[in-house]
Amino acid sequence: MAAPDTPVEIFKRANAAALRALAKRADIEVAYAADTAVLAGNQARLPLPSRELPEPERNQVRGEADSIALKLRHTDSRKHSRRMPQGEMARAVFDAVEQARVEAIGAKRMPGVAQNLAAALEERYHRQGYERVAEADESTLAEVMRLMARERLTGEPPPSSARKVVELWREALGDKLGDDLVELARCMNDQEAYGKVARKLIEDLELESAEETASEGDPDQSQTGGQEEDESADAQSRGGEDSEAGAYTLAEGDPTGDASEEGVERPVDASDDEMMPGGGDSDTATPGNRPRPDLRGRNDPDVPQYQAYTVQYDEVVQAAALCDSEELDRLRQMLDQQLSHLQAVVARLANRLQRRLMAKQNRAWEFNLEEGLLDTARLARVVVTPTTPLSFKRERDTEFRDTVVTLLIDNSGSMRGRPITIAAMSADILARTLERCGVKVEILGFTTRMWKGGQSREKWIAAGKPPNPGRLNDLRHIVYKAADAPWRRARKSLGLMLREGILKENIDGEALLWAHDRLLARTEERRILMVISDGAPVDDSTLSVNPGNYLERHLRDVIHYIEARSPVELIAIGIGHDVTRYYRRAVTIVDAEQLGGTMMEKLAELFDEEPKAAPAIIRGGGARKKAG
Repeated sequence: MAAPDTPVEIFKRANAAALRALAKRADIEVAYAADTAVLAGNQARLPLPSRELPEPERNQVRGEADSIALKLRHTDSRKHSRRMPQGEMARAVFDAVEQARVEAIGAKRMPGVAQNLAAALEERYHRQGYERVAEADESTLAEVMRLMARERLTGEPPPSSARKVVELWREALGDKLGDDLVELARCMNDQEAYGKVARKLIEDLELESAEETASEGDPDQSQTGGQEEDESADAQSRGGEDSEAGAYTLAEGDPTGDASEEGVERPVDASDDEMMPGGGDSDTATPGNRPRPDLRGRNDPDVPQYQAYTVQYDEVVQAAALCDSEELDRLRQMLDQQLSHLQAVVARLANRLQRRLMAKQNRAWEFNLEEGLLDTARLARVVVTPTTPLSFKRERDTEFRDTVVTLLIDNSGSMRGRPITIAAMSADILARTLERCGVKVEILGFTTRMWKGGQSREKWIAAGKPPNPGRLNDLRHIVYKAADAPWRRARKSLGLMLREGILKENIDGEALLWAHDRLLARTEERRILMVISDGAPVDDSTLSVNPGNYLERHLRDVIHYIEARSPVELIAIGIGHDVTRYYRRAVTIVDAEQLGGTMMEKLAELFDEEPKAAPAIIRGGGARKKAG
């Protein structure tokens, strides 16, 4: 007889049915996971409720479901994608005010939905730590515009956890918004007119110029462009559905952090390697007028002049120091709940890896030798036949070398949701597996302390904005598990990856150097560094005052150094991002669900290969000198 349904399962089914009914879409697939709400195509993922199912949590999950349902019901994805601006922050604001529109429509018509949405917003900003924000720049403009638009459309004040942030931004924006919010309220039920006003709001916020808006033309006229434009609109619509997650997963800023969508980006070509700060001006656009660096006396003209404006505010921090013990326990519980679903698949792969590693570590003996240790198992033959010579044996050297593995995990905002959850689970299982095999594992993460610059940028501004400042954000490098720490002591720290607000921007080159230098300090004979990332390096504050390929070029230089001159073996796994253009040994996966199996498979391949021979000359700190 089947076991009776638990209250949680009954709630999950009822909530999923309510989502479909409110959206008027019977084809929506609803799943629950330990991350923020996400909508991709016809698949909706909601936060996994705890077993106790307290009332605030029920209201929060219902609110996230209602938010997704209203988006599906009231947003025409084609119209939305046609009006979508180009800049990344402009796109985030456009998505946010559209989300405010659909939620306002539902809240005005259904009081119960209004309560659920308010509960979801309150919990969202509480988790993101908005109550502790002291400066406007510590939060994201997109979320603030969502709350200000909601306030104008519904008359409801911002959630108490975000009220201070909204007031800070209201003071910072001053009169920039003009009558835009009033106009949004007037055309709330007309998506087309609302989109036009939203673009005007984005222009007034100086996220997009009037020339850029005009150059796109009237989207209404573009419908006569034939089949090719229809197909383009379809493609953008599908992309818009994927990007709808930004309306639900914006934590502290840029929802994706992917360099390919940055408003300041341009295609990287050979001329980028010659670009100097300020080289994009019209008077230097021609090759004859391009300013060239002084390369006299230099043997390697391709070395990028990478630097950090200041390292005063950078930090290397233990994961446990970023979160109190109670929240770490809660986050670890969320990770364990997710592990119960994935563990069966990844555990089989982990056991296979363990068997292969243990087989390499098995002792082997050579028998029937003339010298060595006496083979006591063959003494019986000597007793029976005294003329039989004694037999000796000798232990054969094992091919398995003392090894340490470092997992360097991208903690950027684009990893938010399922990718970072899968990365945390896979790292957890891999650490346990390799520990049983006597292989030490270090788990590291990298991000920044702030969105779009922190104290480093403030110091640069206070100094009068000197040219060519280099990196302008504060690094945060996180140690989730040290190589010498047993897994049982570090298990709670891995849950920190699921915390809202941790994931910000990513400066990969310096993070790679940091992890590499930690490995060089180890005494193990074999050192393996595995990088898990889903995008190119991105930091808006740095890229806004340096060449567009500044961070990427530094990353390439660091990778070249490690692959060519370092004893560290480097491998990369890209999630939805082609990392093979950076790393010599790399693999790209499309779905985050493939991450656990890919990690096990690639490590098994590495252990089956001959270890990388150490170069003849390795000087301490050489990587940093080369890259800096």
